[in-house]
Order: sequence, then C-alpha cells, then structure tokens
Amino acid sequence: MSEKINVSENKYEQVNPKIVFPIVAMALLMITVDSTIVATALHTLQMDLQTSVSWAGWTLTIYSFGFVLMLPLSAKLSIRFGNRPVFLLSVATFTLASLLCGLSTNIHMLIAMRALQAIGGSGLTPSATGLIVNHFNQSRDKFLGLFGSIFAIGGMIGPIFGGIFVTYSTWQWIFFINIPFGVLVLISAIRFIPKSPPVNSSKESFDFPGLILLAIGIITAMYAATYLGEESSDVLSPLFIGLIVISIISFTIFFRHLKRVEFPFIRTEFIYGKGFGAVNLINLIHTGMVIGTASLIPFYAVSRYGISGLNSGLLLVIEGVASVVMSVIMSIYLRRTGYRIPLYIGSLILVTGVALLSFEPLQGIDPFVWLGICTFLIGFGFGVMSPAARNAGIQLAPAQSANLAAIRSLGLQMGQIISIAIATSVIAAATSPAKSQAMVYFGLSILLLVTIPVISRVPENRGSW
Repeated sequence: MSEKINVSENKYEQVNPKIVFPIVAMALLMITVDSTIVATALHTLQMDLQTSVSWAGWTLTIYSFGFVLMLPLSAKLSIRFGNRPVFLLSVATFTLASLLCGLSTNIHMLIAMRALQAIGGSGLTPSATGLIVNHFNQSRDKFLGLFGSIFAIGGMIGPIFGGIFVTYSTWQWIFFINIPFGVLVLISAIRFIPKSPPVNSSKESFDFPGLILLAIGIITAMYAATYLGEESSDVLSPLFIGLIVISIISFTIFFRHLKRVEFPFIRTEFIYGKGFGAVNLINLIHTGMVIGTASLIPFYAVSRYGISGLNSGLLLVIEGVASVVMSVIMSIYLRRTGYRIPLYIGSLILVTGVALLSFEPLQGIDPFVWLGICTFLIGFGFGVMSPAARNAGIQLAPAQSANLAAIRSLGLQMGQIISIAIATSVIAAATSPAKSQAMVYFGLSILLLVTIPVISRVPENRGSW
C-alpha cells in the first residue's frame, strides 16, 4: 500500500483523455484482434503453406506463449525507461511483424514472425496501463475499466474479419490490415502522448534465468497438451511423462528462484501477496479459463447441434456485445459499487451461463437461441466483473501499474492456455466429442462456483484512488 504514496500527481503532464484514450484503445484493439483472427484461417494456412494442422495451430499458440513470456519483461522495461518509449517501440514492432507475417512464404517463417508480433504486442498492455495511470489523474479508474470493453470488441470482431478476408481475399490480409492502423497509432502517439520520466530508472539487472525457466515450464506443458490431442498419444509414453516432469521441475525451480534473486523476473508479492493473490486467482479462473473455453463454443454449436458456421460465429458476437455494454456501464458506476459486489454478481452470472451450455435446450427453445442465451450471460458476467477485476490489483500499487497489468494479462493468457489445452485433449480423446465438451463446461461451472469465496479476499475500494 505504501507505493501509493510514491505516485506524485504533479510528476506527469496531464492530457486530454478524449484524444489520448482512442490512441491507446486502437493499439490494444490491434493486439486483441490478432489473438483471434488467425483461428479462422487455419485451414487456409494449412493448404497454402502445405503444412499440417498441428503446425498451423502453432500460429495461435506461439502468439499466446510469446505474450505470457514477454509481458513481465515488457513491464520492467516500461518502469525502467518510461511508458511512452515502450509503447512506441511496441507499436512499431507489432506493425513491422504484421508486414512480415503477410510476406511469409512457409509455416516456419510465419510462426517466427507471429512470435515477433507477440513480442511487440506484449509491451502494449503494461505501457498503455502506465500511461492511463500516470496521465489521466482522477479519471484513471474509469478509463482502466473501459479496457475490458476493448478486449471484448477485439475478440468479437477478430473471427468476423478473419472470415471475410479468407473468404473474399487472401490470408495475408489478416496481417496486412494491421499496417495502416499501426502507422496511424504510431504517428498519433508521437504527437499527443507527452514524454514522462520512468517510474524507476535504477540499473537493476533483468532476470533472464527466471525468464528461461518460465519459458521451459510453459512450452513443455503446452507441447504435452498438444501431444495428448494426437490419435497415437499415450499418457504412459516416455515423451509425455518426460514433458510433464520437465515442466513441473522448471516451475518449481522458477518459484524458488524468484525468492532468492535480488531483482526477480516477477515479484512474488504481486503474484500471491496479500490482496494480489485473490485478484490474480479470480482473473485466472473466472476470466482467463472462461475466455478459453468460450472460444470453443462455435465448434460446440456445430458438433452438437449442427448449427451453421456463420451462425455459430454470431454466438461470440452476442457475447462480445453484452460484455462491451456492461463493461462501459460498470466503469461509470464502479466508484459507487466498489469491487466485491460486481465480482460476486458477475461470477454468479458466469456460473449460470457456463453451466447452461452443458444442458439440452428447454423444450420449445431453438438450439441457436439457447446457446445465444448462454453466451449472452457469459458476456454479461464478463462485463460486470471486468472493471472491478482490472482496478482491484492496480489500485494497491499504482506506481507498479505496468507490472500489475502485465501480471493480469499473463494470468488471462495462462488461463486460456490451460482451459483450451484441457478441453481439446478431453474432446479429442472422447468417443462423443459433443458430450465430452458439454462435461467440460459443467466441470468449469463447478470450478467457478467453488472459487467464488475467494472474492472476499479481494481488496475493496470505493471512490477514486
């Protein structure tokens, strides 16, 4: 809590939010769209680049992996060198990587450029959060709350635009579309975002051993989950057991390393310290894992109910619209409601929406309408929770806003990786994929329900901070 005192409101030049926030929002929208837009082009990528489905799928997983790995490092760079230069460099890197993705001639080059995209994109969330906290003064909590609506919009329009480009143009345009927006953001940011001093300019060393340990732990776990989805997989195989053992050992050493090193990759108190631990667990399970499994709803709609591909994609639009609307509303009233009430209400709505996915439609209700009701509830719950979940951790230590935003994004990405890996493995191994996916949703609803009491440990706050 003491870090609140270290933030001087006079240290940073105040800006016009109506000008600067759209710049930040456009940058965040680009990286969010690119996390989903590629999914619609997997089959086309497989055909055009003459590769396997597994290798094509890595264009998705390497993007999430890059974010998980680079977010804490990007946060440290924002704190050490300032949010503005990291924001500008991130936009430039992401835009250049988008061009190179579109110019890729084989799957290996595309995967490498997607990793570069993630490196650029990973710097945007921490630096953008720092810009809002430092330059928006008393309105920062409201604008941070609006971040949730940006991510919801990106996740909603990504598959739509991806489908349009693949159907009426070429897969390259799912990357080329970023270039004009990236250039516009870069020019606008240089013009309107003021220079500001770094939060901490001390020459502390970067924890590269910690980064490597985290990378090994994540990549081996991801590959183990990918292996289980293959027809010839065997949980008793030396390969699978070896990957799991390496992952467990790496994570164990990683957390021990964080406690011993002077300047850790991630400060442990921001992971499971008082107040932070509860916020991070809620973000991991109630947001990250639900987002991951919700992304599989179109597949569920097709496999269980025979709904068309176009209509199944509209289900995510319903979720996105509900999330955007409620996120904006709750951002306005957040100072009145505090954090815990929206988190309780939003979580209960999420439990209901996710649980209903596992049941057959009530008599007389069309399957598309039934799934639409479920996805609406999920989006509604997200929107109610999002502003509170985003502000609850950052208000504990505003001076570390870049670090805390990175840790939150890391938790969301990890939740998505975990839930998608488990869900796809269960579905691939089952004789009835649709029924097994229904059980995945029911199991997740139980997990959501039993973790609701954690909200009582989320730090409360009303009014500005």
